[in-house]
Amino acid sequence: MVVAAALAVVLAAGAGTWFLVSDSGDDDPKKPVATGSNDPKAPSESPTVDEGDGSGDGREVDDDLNAGRKPGEAKVAWLQKNDVDLPRNGSAVQGPWFAGDVVAKAMYRGVSGYSVADGKQKWKLELPADVCATPNSPTADGKIVIGVKDGTTDRAKCSVLQMVDLNTGKAGWKKEIKKNGTWDFLSDIGLAISGDTVAVGRTGNSNAYRVSDGKELFGNPEGNCKPFAFSGGDKLIAAVSCRTDDVKNPQNQVQELNPATGKPRWTYQPPRGWEVSKVYSSTPLVVRLEHEEKKQYTIVALTESGKLRSQLTPSKGAKLTADCGNSFAIFGEKLEGCSGVAADANTFYIATEDDSSGTSRTNKVIAFNLNTGKPKWEAPAPAERVLKPLGMEGGNVLLYMRPKYDTAGAIVTLPPTGGTVKTLLQHPAGAGRIENGFFSSKVLYQDGRSFIFSQRVSASNDKEELEQTTMLVFEK
Repeated sequence: MVVAAALAVVLAAGAGTWFLVSDSGDDDPKKPVATGSNDPKAPSESPTVDEGDGSGDGREVDDDLNAGRKPGEAKVAWLQKNDVDLPRNGSAVQGPWFAGDVVAKAMYRGVSGYSVADGKQKWKLELPADVCATPNSPTADGKIVIGVKDGTTDRAKCSVLQMVDLNTGKAGWKKEIKKNGTWDFLSDIGLAISGDTVAVGRTGNSNAYRVSDGKELFGNPEGNCKPFAFSGGDKLIAAVSCRTDDVKNPQNQVQELNPATGKPRWTYQPPRGWEVSKVYSSTPLVVRLEHEEKKQYTIVALTESGKLRSQLTPSKGAKLTADCGNSFAIFGEKLEGCSGVAADANTFYIATEDDSSGTSRTNKVIAFNLNTGKPKWEAPAPAERVLKPLGMEGGNVLLYMRPKYDTAGAIVTLPPTGGTVKTLLQHPAGAGRIENGFFSSKVLYQDGRSFIFSQRVSASNDKEELEQTTMLVFEK
């Protein structure tokens, strides 16, 4: 789901009153998305792990992909095709996650780990039911906690937590999430890991457990305000909903929590009506807020102590976009997981929507001063190309330059002062057709390699399903 809207700043009378007007309605992130399976297969008693022997299909690189490689082009290190028999409507792919020399992903009823160097499968953990929730990142030592449904019927709830060691593929502790009240689990859950804590959010309820041993650390706090979604990483950020007398005029809060106790370190309260939607960056903290009644959104930066640092004010007509493709839970919220944005201490980088008015699509990258909220510079993509921020690399902005029908993609950088892009890793023309063939992809760059992951596997028949490329990796 691509988040995009055209923004114009409107100042309203009254202290602390502000809002943004959108001239195009975003897709509703709370809209239900049909998932699930009627697969009659019964669940197994417990997860089982298959330790890979190095004979997996990771390195199925057709010689033609690297044949005729031009000077300066990267090579295809490895690619992988789908090897899982999926239900008729396919399956979303969760991850990827890195742990040492392993890159792992989850799909349907299993989690798999592969060698970063050559793509050989190192292990596969089979699960009794569908994976239904995952965090954005594991712990520092490679542990992750995923959500698994409590059955295989259409009535199954996303209520089981399973810890997995990504280094070995071994299943750790497993437990049912503690239910808070009669109406709990009406929404799916969202997971976030910070330190040794995994926080579990859903509409009106929350819990947190220790990743290492599964011990419950904290649950719903007392009072009128309850966390419903979390973002992890170096900080545990909570989106909080406070009970009001008007459901059409909600009161939300943003809090940084102590991961071990759940106690708020600070609380920021936006004006009534504005709901916490996404955390684009945790350090510095950049948050997206939405006003459902007015079909508007805004992006705010907060200080380390939770004070309003600035509100981003794009130039008139600028349409900003971030990719939150797999970051929405059904009837619930997942606060983390958006890509297409980057930030350093004082600047936030985001791309504009594609401009298709010419012969081919193109766009710009806009840098915002986080102290003032105003644009610092705009950098247009090369002619007929589209740029997507990935993060920061050596003080520069790291971006993916998307492929087009006759040209492969590339990993490029922009100086923090703007200007023109510099190529870091040019993908080979021989793999351009495959690279351009991903329907929905996630791109990462790590240790000199670029990884392209399919975010969903689906096909019209079983044969085509097993021909779907799920991972494509380039290296120098």
